[in-house]
Amino acid sequence: MRLLLIATLLSLSCCNPVFAQRESYGDVPALLQKLSATTSDTARIMIKCRLGEAYRSNAPDTSFLLATEALTKSKEISFEKGEVHALVLLCVMYREKGELPYALELGLEALRIAEKEKLSYEQVYALIRVAVVYISVRDAEKATTYLKRADKVLKENYDVYQWVVVQYFLGVVYEQTNDLDAAEKQIKLYELKLQEFPDWFLVTSRLRANIAVKRNQLPLAIQYYRQSYAAGIAESANRETATTCNAMAAVFKKLGQVDSAIYYAKEGLRLGQELDYRNRILAASSLLAEIYAESDPKEAVKYFQMASAMKDSLYGVQKVLQLQSSTMKEQERQTELEAARLAYQNKMKQWVMLGGIAVVVIVALILYRNNRQKHRTNKVLERTLTDLRTTQSQLVQSEKMASLGELTAGIAHEIQNPLNFVNNFSEVNDELLKELRAEAEKGNLDEVKAIAKDIEFNSEKINHHGKRADSIVKGMLQHSRTSNGQKESTDINALCDDYLRLAYHGLRAKDKSFNATTKTDFDNSIGKINVVPQDLGRVILNLINNAFYAVNEKQKQSPHPLKGGIEPYQPIVTISTKRLGSPPSGGDGGKPGSYRVEIRVADNGNGIPQKILDKIFQPFFTTKPTGQGTGLGLSLAYDLITKGHGGKLKVETKEGEGSGFIIQLPAN
Repeated sequence: MRLLLIATLLSLSCCNPVFAQRESYGDVPALLQKLSATTSDTARIMIKCRLGEAYRSNAPDTSFLLATEALTKSKEISFEKGEVHALVLLCVMYREKGELPYALELGLEALRIAEKEKLSYEQVYALIRVAVVYISVRDAEKATTYLKRADKVLKENYDVYQWVVVQYFLGVVYEQTNDLDAAEKQIKLYELKLQEFPDWFLVTSRLRANIAVKRNQLPLAIQYYRQSYAAGIAESANRETATTCNAMAAVFKKLGQVDSAIYYAKEGLRLGQELDYRNRILAASSLLAEIYAESDPKEAVKYFQMASAMKDSLYGVQKVLQLQSSTMKEQERQTELEAARLAYQNKMKQWVMLGGIAVVVIVALILYRNNRQKHRTNKVLERTLTDLRTTQSQLVQSEKMASLGELTAGIAHEIQNPLNFVNNFSEVNDELLKELRAEAEKGNLDEVKAIAKDIEFNSEKINHHGKRADSIVKGMLQHSRTSNGQKESTDINALCDDYLRLAYHGLRAKDKSFNATTKTDFDNSIGKINVVPQDLGRVILNLINNAFYAVNEKQKQSPHPLKGGIEPYQPIVTISTKRLGSPPSGGDGGKPGSYRVEIRVADNGNGIPQKILDKIFQPFFTTKPTGQGTGLGLSLAYDLITKGHGGKLKVETKEGEGSGFIIQLPAN
């Protein structure tokens, strides 16, 4: 019974397919051709290692020879990568032969070289091989440790094939420790990749069968074993086929199908003897000894003796001691590495601490020096700030006075018209009074009445134009005085119209050659809204003046139509108003509803370049030549609209075609 238990365990644990190089026996001809055509020593070493992997399942002696040659040549030319591959191949070969201690030593040596040379792919390769040695002796804890290390390296240097291998062997460990749900979870984790690597269908089917055996689902286990067996025969994978045969024979014995159990056990024994793989021979002979124990004692003794010899060869006291020695050496090496790592970290911490102290001292000195300089600088800055505030106030006042100066020229033109009317009608009335006196002396009453009527009409005209001049003067005074910030009910359309005419006449007063078409488009449904008229007037005047400046500059740059044969440029400035939102409630005189008023000042000048568009509302930024602008007009306008009225000031422009400035004001 004990030998049967050993046989069963070996059948379930011998599940280590070709993995790292992905070669099979069918790749041998192509690899041999490459080997004969290659002269580079390093390339020949790597091809020999791949050939060794391909020969493992059918000609292990050839694998040993190729791996030994590759190892010898790698050491001779100091080719560490080739040395790692050769050592790992020898590791798996000696493990298959039952030399587990030596296999472990070879695997650990390969791992040491790969870590030293920082060969990430080869590190994973070696870690998996070492883990499989521990799987073979059913040391799940150590096997898991090495597989987890491999998984960690793969997270930084991902290789999908190696990842599949690691997940598979983790599944094997979970199955060994009877964590069957975790084992199935591992299979599901990597099974989608089996289409890319069909050679893993064989061992995955066997792992599913092993799980089914432990769940006592024996018919399902046979189904999976048969799939694995068929794949092994198709791929000429004798080593894997031997493992599957032994496992399947153990299940048939449990089912009481003795003939099938004997058949597959003998098939597993035959393949194991052909390959000289002692673990397969032990598994098969132990099972056959148990089967024949009742029916044929002579055969049972023969197989029992064979199994005992294999068991001593694989798991004798000397082998166990050697395995423990190799494990201890690796643990000591890992301990030394950890100690060196900690020493390095401590040293770095000391240097960082010293560096930190030095930085603190330097910073303290700098802060002390800066503090002294700051005290001296603060006094200078206070004086400079005072001067700057004074200068800023002067510039703002200068901008206002410049605006007033531009307005004054327009007002002078506007006030001249009503004054001319007053003077003309006064002169006419003087003449009419003389005629009236003459006609009265003649007693011509009808003529006296007619002349009196003309005098009355002229007096009305004098009164009308006098009041008009008076309103113009009041508007000028209102614009020139400082705003008190109080909002008043104001007719926006009238305000826009007045400032458009005043700005145009102001520019004409300075430049008689300038002409432009002015257009208005007023929304009469707006009515009056509460604004600060002085402030809003300054904003509108500034925007209109800028529009006239833009079209004037474009007109100066435009080619003469007679020379260019093109249509002459027509400068146009437009001001429009529009209601946005719901209409005012209660009729024209009612309280405004929830709506906004939009004022748009547009021109067909050169437009504003995109590269300076985000700067135009910044204080002191101007595109005008030196001496023609302070750069405060749009900045003040922006503040008056956004801060003073809670509105918005935006710009729309297209370079070469013109610009439009948009004021949006709340109506209530």
